Amino acid sequence: MSELAFLSATEQAELVRKKEVSPVELVDDAINRIEKLNPELNAVILERFEKARTEAEGTLPDGPFRGVPAVLKDLDGASIGDPHHCGMKWLKDMAWMEKADSYSVAGLRATGCVFLGKTNCPELGLVPTTEPEAYGPTHNPWDTTRSPGGSSGGTAAAVASGMVAIGSAGDGGGSIRIPASECGLVGLKPTRGRVSLGPDHGELWNGLVVRGTLTRTVLDTAVSMDAMSRYWPGDPYYAPPFERPLAQEVGRDPGTLRIGFATAAPAGMAETQPDCIAAVQDAAKLIASLGHSVEEAAPRALYDVDVTEWVINLIGANLSQELNHWERRTGTSLDLNDLEMATRVFAEMGTSVVARDYLNAVESVHVLSRDVAQWWDDGFDLLLTPTIPEPPPVLGQFKATEENPLQAMLRSGMIVPFVAPFNLTGQPGISLPLYWSEEGLPIGVQLVAAYGKEDVLIRIAAQLEEARPWRDKRPPISA
Repeated sequence: MSELAFLSATEQAELVRKKEVSPVELVDDAINRIEKLNPELNAVILERFEKARTEAEGTLPDGPFRGVPAVLKDLDGASIGDPHHCGMKWLKDMAWMEKADSYSVAGLRATGCVFLGKTNCPELGLVPTTEPEAYGPTHNPWDTTRSPGGSSGGTAAAVASGMVAIGSAGDGGGSIRIPASECGLVGLKPTRGRVSLGPDHGELWNGLVVRGTLTRTVLDTAVSMDAMSRYWPGDPYYAPPFERPLAQEVGRDPGTLRIGFATAAPAGMAETQPDCIAAVQDAAKLIASLGHSVEEAAPRALYDVDVTEWVINLIGANLSQELNHWERRTGTSLDLNDLEMATRVFAEMGTSVVARDYLNAVESVHVLSRDVAQWWDDGFDLLLTPTIPEPPPVLGQFKATEENPLQAMLRSGMIVPFVAPFNLTGQPGISLPLYWSEEGLPIGVQLVAAYGKEDVLIRIAAQLEEARPWRDKRPPISA
């Protein structure tokens, strides 16, 4: 049974279909792995083991992942009858439970997978690491002194270590792609509007937030995205439908693509470190060897504008509203002292944003989105960049204090310059684990496509996965 640990979700489901293994056996084996690995990694913070066994023994949906163990992020994965704390000690102390599945979780559930528990995340997903006061830090299985990324760091550590093959994730400023880079996984941020945020939300952070999964293979990512993708009546955004399911794009010839690459961070927000430059250069050579046209080029608009003020105004105002949302849902007043320092600082900044500045930020982002999109219309198919400008950072660097209340915000800004712009523009991006540093740390690279073109990303990602397989790379802390 130990051989199951690093099978993909698709491969596990195939064993179930062939009756070579039962869903109960898959679930029990995954629970055993979690119990052995989690004390060191702190990835799974809320267990639902008995529920999972009962579900595995019953009638599961006959979907592509029937019987496959999975985990849900405790922020983007509300599931009926389960705790949901969003990294908040306030909700944890309240023992808050959800009364319904979010639409994205319902889509995953329909694949037939079995949820084993909820994974760790930072408070309300505000920082690109996973170190909430409510549950403590999650450790990177490649080096436990380092962050697994955030905000989907708990899911990333669980998948990378072999606890499970797939888990839910979300991305408001890189929170799927950053953990994918830091833990050596595949992380696709879908196009805005591809996955509904309903039924509780039409949008979050003015459309910056999207939902998806973290996996070890391109096919698992494609299958899960097919399951989660759906427009629900009343959703404020609509992503153009695919010509065929994304799973059918795996192995399909991508043709000859024109790809630009860049290693300098937009607006000088960070200095790209040598390992991350090397990762992009290495990927560019690999892509060129596959017959694609590769040149040093990027949307000028990314480098002409500093978006920091717009992002702070948008996220701050939305955070203030999000806290009001939770007060209404729980029927309980929230004292700002119930929040971590970094969250409190953002919330206080949000309450001071006037309507004029908020609307200016919205309109400025719309202008930026048009300017950036023009680069793709001018003849490029993809942009290649580092996912983050540095290797996985050491834990403990993102904590705001009374002496330095802006520490979390400032340190976060140094991690997100390559990923956050595409939350603003709504375009899809994928992080792929094509490079490892001399220290043995995964260094992801990002590919970004035009709006609605996840199919192009999946084709080239599958081609790269075949040319440079990564599935046999396993972290020191693993099943």
